[in-house]
Amino acid sequence: MNILLMNAGSSSVKWKLFEEQSEELIAKGSIERMMNPGSSFEIKFKDQVYEETIDNLSYEKAAEMIIEKIQEMKITSLDKIKAVGHRVVAGGEKFTKATKIDESNFEDLEGMKDFAPLHNPMETRYIKLMQDVMPNTPQYAVFDSKFFLDIPEFNAIYSLPYEYTKKYQIRRYGEHGISHTYLTKRTAELLSMDQNKINMIALHLGGGASIAAIKNGKAYDTSMGFAPLTGLTMGTRAGDVDPSLVPFLMNKLEMSAEEVLMMLNQKSGLLGVSELSSDMRDLAAKQDQDQQVKLAIDIFVNRIVKYVAGYFVELGHVDAVVFAGGIGENNPWLRQRIIEELAVLGLKMDVTLDNQNQEGITSKEESSAKILLVPTNEELEMIHQIKAEL
Repeated sequence: MNILLMNAGSSSVKWKLFEEQSEELIAKGSIERMMNPGSSFEIKFKDQVYEETIDNLSYEKAAEMIIEKIQEMKITSLDKIKAVGHRVVAGGEKFTKATKIDESNFEDLEGMKDFAPLHNPMETRYIKLMQDVMPNTPQYAVFDSKFFLDIPEFNAIYSLPYEYTKKYQIRRYGEHGISHTYLTKRTAELLSMDQNKINMIALHLGGGASIAAIKNGKAYDTSMGFAPLTGLTMGTRAGDVDPSLVPFLMNKLEMSAEEVLMMLNQKSGLLGVSELSSDMRDLAAKQDQDQQVKLAIDIFVNRIVKYVAGYFVELGHVDAVVFAGGIGENNPWLRQRIIEELAVLGLKMDVTLDNQNQEGITSKEESSAKILLVPTNEELEMIHQIKAEL
């Protein structure tokens, strides 16, 4: 039997098909530039690659094509797909585990859109689309927010009137919880430690970026907040800003609150400061020639250092500092710079080991905490969570 995983974005859908028991990847595909000229549709299966360009490919047609091509290419049959799993950013306090989505709880899931307005609506929509094309196959939502429901209340809530906090479920929900769950388990394995005893700081650094403080194997604090906008400087997201800037910019730029929030989410961060790109690869190539690009990287590093240092104090004792995510996994120069700026905490990187860019320990023996590079595997964690509920 197989499990199909879906990751729906605003203009893209990525999917992977796994064998349930062995958890091995069977096939994968992606659809980019949806609802735009030159939409691309791609499937990779063994030595086969299927590619097609279709103008203005709709979300509905894309869902149909995925299922059609999986069968046409003899990748699998519908009766062998035991479940479809969907990554969903926010489940609020309602959804506390991987959950089968049906008529009884679909409306509750739709009600979570305010917690992640850029992510949840499309993720929820794709669950409905896959229900339409696979009506006899159960659809499961796997929530990034689940991992962070363990955060103690003094870290989870804001200093708002407590009545509003409880009435509207206002709290720190975080993001990348599926990744942080995997990183906690894998780090404990690599260090031969009991997962329930490990204290660690996990850095998921990508276009979206977050840091989690993990105490005794559970979330203790995280850089992201009520929505995925806050925390670190990210590819296009501003990260932490003074909330007074929202009405200020509304007045100065004659924008609505929604338009300002869109700017903070999609036109800020590395892209906004550098005015060049949201991609760290582009910035790395220009940092020695462009002062504004250098500034964007300096801010990115600075925010990371602040959070990691703060979590060292919060946790009291740290066993490991873990780098993951597209930026964290592929840029030794950046990892080394971050650790250099944290040297006051006794962290010491073995540059030779780190430059190998392979999973494992990259710190010197005398480092105050182990430093590790651990490529994240959100899909594997999703498979585990879905299998636990089948």
